[in-house]
Amino acid sequence: MTARVVLGVSGASGAALALDCARVLRAAGAAVELVLSAMAERTLALEIGPGARDELVSLAERLHPVIDLGAAIASGSFPVHGMIVAPCSMRSLAGIANGLDDNLLTRAASVQLKERRPLVLLAREAPLTLAHLRNMTAVTEMGAVVMPPVPAFYLRPETTAQITAQVAARAVDLLRIATPQARAWNPDEGQQP
Repeated sequence: MTARVVLGVSGASGAALALDCARVLRAAGAAVELVLSAMAERTLALEIGPGARDELVSLAERLHPVIDLGAAIASGSFPVHGMIVAPCSMRSLAGIANGLDDNLLTRAASVQLKERRPLVLLAREAPLTLAHLRNMTAVTEMGAVVMPPVPAFYLRPETTAQITAQVAARAVDLLRIATPQARAWNPDEGQQP
Protein backbone atom coordinates (compact mmCIF):
# COMPACT_ATOMS: atom_id res chain seq x y z
CA MET A 1 0.00 0.00 0.00
CA THR A 2 1.32 3.45 -0.93
CA ALA A 3 1.99 5.75 1.99
CA ARG A 4 -0.12 8.91 1.85
CA VAL A 5 1.33 12.00 3.54
CA VAL A 6 -0.08 15.48 4.07
CA LEU A 7 2.39 18.25 3.26
CA GLY A 8 1.38 21.57 4.75
CA VAL A 9 3.24 24.68 3.60
CA SER A 10 2.95 27.86 5.63
CA GLY A 11 4.25 31.32 4.75
CA ALA A 12 7.44 31.24 6.81
CA SER A 13 10.74 31.76 5.05
CA GLY A 14 12.21 28.50 3.79
CA ALA A 15 10.02 27.70 0.78
CA ALA A 16 12.76 25.44 -0.62
CA LEU A 17 12.05 23.08 2.28
CA ALA A 18 8.55 22.48 0.93
CA LEU A 19 9.80 21.59 -2.54
CA ASP A 20 12.51 19.33 -1.15
CA CYS A 21 10.05 17.55 1.15
CA ALA A 22 7.73 16.93 -1.79
CA ARG A 23 10.63 15.60 -3.86
CA VAL A 24 11.81 13.25 -1.11
CA LEU A 25 8.27 12.04 -0.45
CA ARG A 26 7.79 11.28 -4.15
CA ALA A 27 11.16 9.50 -4.29
CA ALA A 28 10.03 7.41 -1.30
CA GLY A 29 6.89 6.42 -3.22
CA ALA A 30 4.48 8.45 -1.09
CA ALA A 31 1.34 10.15 -2.37
CA VAL A 32 1.36 13.80 -1.32
CA GLU A 33 -1.79 15.59 -0.15
CA LEU A 34 -0.79 19.27 -0.38
CA VAL A 35 -2.21 22.30 1.40
CA LEU A 36 -0.72 25.78 0.97
CA SER A 37 -1.45 28.85 3.04
CA ALA A 38 -1.95 32.13 1.17
CA MET A 39 1.40 33.39 2.41
CA ALA A 40 3.06 30.12 1.33
CA GLU A 41 2.15 30.88 -2.25
CA ARG A 42 3.66 34.35 -1.92
CA THR A 43 6.82 33.05 -0.23
CA LEU A 44 7.32 30.37 -2.90
CA ALA A 45 7.26 33.07 -5.58
CA LEU A 46 9.50 35.46 -3.64
CA GLU A 47 12.15 32.96 -2.56
CA ILE A 48 12.24 30.54 -5.50
CA GLY A 49 10.49 32.15 -8.44
CA PRO A 50 7.18 32.35 -10.28
CA GLY A 51 7.18 28.65 -11.29
CA ALA A 52 7.75 27.29 -7.77
CA ARG A 53 4.09 26.84 -6.91
CA ASP A 54 3.40 24.93 -10.11
CA GLU A 55 6.42 22.70 -9.54
CA LEU A 56 5.28 21.95 -6.00
CA VAL A 57 1.73 21.20 -7.12
CA SER A 58 3.08 18.86 -9.84
CA LEU A 59 4.72 16.75 -7.12
CA ALA A 60 1.44 16.32 -5.26
CA GLU A 61 -1.38 13.91 -5.89
CA ARG A 62 -3.90 16.53 -4.80
CA LEU A 63 -3.90 20.22 -3.84
CA HIS A 64 -6.46 21.13 -1.18
CA PRO A 65 -7.60 24.76 -0.79
CA VAL A 66 -6.55 26.06 2.63
CA ILE A 67 -10.09 27.33 3.25
CA ASP A 68 -11.72 23.94 2.58
CA LEU A 69 -12.37 22.61 6.08
CA GLY A 70 -14.52 19.90 4.48
CA ALA A 71 -11.58 18.38 2.58
CA ALA A 72 -10.78 14.70 3.07
CA ILE A 73 -7.60 15.48 5.05
CA ALA A 74 -9.71 17.34 7.64
CA SER A 75 -11.10 13.99 8.82
CA GLY A 76 -9.45 11.32 10.92
CA SER A 77 -11.26 8.69 8.84
CA PHE A 78 -9.18 9.62 5.78
CA PRO A 79 -6.15 7.31 5.87
CA VAL A 80 -2.82 9.13 5.85
CA HIS A 81 0.47 8.07 7.37
CA GLY A 82 1.28 11.47 8.84
CA MET A 83 2.02 15.08 8.05
CA ILE A 84 4.94 17.45 7.59
CA VAL A 85 4.58 21.22 7.83
CA ALA A 86 7.52 22.69 5.91
CA PRO A 87 8.21 25.41 6.68
CA CYS A 88 6.08 25.91 9.78
CA SER A 89 5.42 29.54 10.67
CA MET A 90 4.96 30.62 14.25
CA ARG A 91 1.33 31.45 13.40
CA SER A 92 0.73 27.88 12.22
CA LEU A 93 2.60 26.51 15.23
CA ALA A 94 0.42 28.60 17.57
CA GLY A 95 -2.74 27.47 15.80
CA ILE A 96 -1.74 23.81 16.09
CA ALA A 97 -0.59 24.16 19.72
CA ASN A 98 -3.86 25.78 20.73
CA GLY A 99 -6.27 23.69 18.66
CA LEU A 100 -7.33 26.59 16.44
CA ASP A 101 -8.54 24.57 13.48
CA ASP A 102 -9.43 27.71 11.52
CA ASN A 103 -7.88 26.62 8.22
CA LEU A 104 -7.14 23.31 6.55
CA LEU A 105 -3.44 23.33 7.41
CA THR A 106 -4.01 23.63 11.16
CA ARG A 107 -7.02 21.30 11.03
CA ALA A 108 -5.07 18.58 9.20
CA ALA A 109 -2.28 18.91 11.78
CA SER A 110 -4.79 18.58 14.61
CA VAL A 111 -6.15 15.43 12.96
CA GLN A 112 -2.67 13.88 13.06
CA LEU A 113 -2.42 14.63 16.76
CA LYS A 114 -5.86 13.29 17.66
CA GLU A 115 -5.30 10.14 15.59
CA ARG A 116 -1.80 9.68 17.12
CA ARG A 117 -0.13 9.88 13.71
CA PRO A 118 3.30 11.42 13.07
CA LEU A 119 3.37 15.21 12.76
CA VAL A 120 6.69 16.88 11.92
CA LEU A 121 6.92 20.67 12.15
CA LEU A 122 9.88 22.39 10.50
CA ALA A 123 9.53 25.43 12.76
CA ARG A 124 11.14 28.41 11.11
CA GLU A 125 11.92 31.46 13.25
CA ALA A 126 14.86 33.01 15.07
CA PRO A 127 15.27 34.21 17.70
CA LEU A 128 12.43 32.61 19.62
CA THR A 129 10.07 34.31 22.04
CA LEU A 130 8.73 32.64 25.16
CA ALA A 131 5.39 32.21 23.34
CA HIS A 132 7.16 30.29 20.54
CA LEU A 133 8.93 28.06 23.05
CA ARG A 134 5.71 27.38 24.97
CA ASN A 135 3.91 26.48 21.74
CA MET A 136 6.76 24.14 20.81
CA THR A 137 6.50 22.50 24.22
CA ALA A 138 2.74 22.16 23.86
CA VAL A 139 2.86 20.43 20.46
CA THR A 140 5.70 18.18 21.63
CA GLU A 141 3.65 17.12 24.65
CA MET A 142 0.81 16.31 22.23
CA GLY A 143 3.06 14.04 20.18
CA ALA A 144 4.41 16.25 17.39
CA VAL A 145 8.09 16.49 16.50
CA VAL A 146 9.44 20.04 16.29
CA MET A 147 12.36 20.00 13.88
CA PRO A 148 13.91 23.39 13.21
CA PRO A 149 15.66 23.22 9.81
CA VAL A 150 19.18 23.27 11.22
CA PRO A 151 21.97 22.32 8.79
CA ALA A 152 23.97 19.15 9.41
CA PHE A 153 27.28 20.99 9.28
CA TYR A 154 29.22 17.79 9.93
CA LEU A 155 28.24 16.66 6.41
CA ARG A 156 30.08 19.73 5.08
CA PRO A 157 27.37 20.98 2.72
CA GLU A 158 28.61 23.21 -0.07
CA THR A 159 25.28 24.68 -1.18
CA THR A 160 22.00 25.81 0.30
CA ALA A 161 20.32 23.17 -1.88
CA GLN A 162 22.32 20.43 -0.14
CA ILE A 163 21.24 21.81 3.24
CA THR A 164 17.53 21.94 2.41
CA ALA A 165 17.61 18.51 0.76
CA GLN A 166 19.20 16.96 3.87
CA VAL A 167 16.70 18.67 6.21
CA ALA A 168 13.81 17.48 4.04
CA ALA A 169 15.15 13.93 3.97
CA ARG A 170 15.46 13.91 7.78
CA ALA A 171 11.87 15.15 8.09
CA VAL A 172 10.59 12.39 5.81
CA ASP A 173 12.68 9.83 7.69
CA LEU A 174 10.84 10.80 10.88
CA LEU A 175 7.62 9.51 9.28
CA ARG A 176 9.21 6.05 8.88
CA ILE A 177 7.48 5.36 5.55
CA ALA A 178 10.54 4.06 3.68
CA THR A 179 14.18 3.23 4.11
CA PRO A 180 16.05 6.27 5.43
CA GLN A 181 16.48 8.98 2.82
CA ALA A 182 18.86 11.31 4.69
CA ARG A 183 22.60 11.02 4.50
CA ALA A 184 23.77 9.59 7.81
CA TRP A 185 26.79 10.55 9.83
CA ASN A 186 29.62 8.15 9.05
CA PRO A 187 32.75 8.55 11.19
CA ASP A 188 34.68 6.37 8.73
CA GLU A 189 34.40 9.06 6.06
CA GLY A 190 36.87 11.19 7.99
CA GLN A 191 34.41 13.93 8.84
CA GLN A 192 34.77 15.70 12.13
CA PRO A 193 31.65 16.37 14.21
